[in-house]
Amino acid sequence: MSDSLIDKRKLRLRRIRAGLNRSELAKRVQVSVSHVSGIERGDFGVSPKTLNAIAEALGCDITDLMPDEVAA
Repeated sequence: MSDSLIDKRKLRLRRIRAGLNRSELAKRVQVSVSHVSGIERGDFGVSPKTLNAIAEALGCDITDLMPDEVAA
């Protein structure tokens, strides 16, 4: 993965494990559904503030959502 702060596969997996659809996650993070979809597709980057909000909404650490080469 390039310089993205988030691993789209990890995000999707965590969201599904949390029992949330994209709409529910978007509401919790206060972004649009299309933004969540774009992040999961890898089309959009994510700010540190949004990354923190996503991790909080999913009940995990931000490092759980980061690419392995960044989190290591």
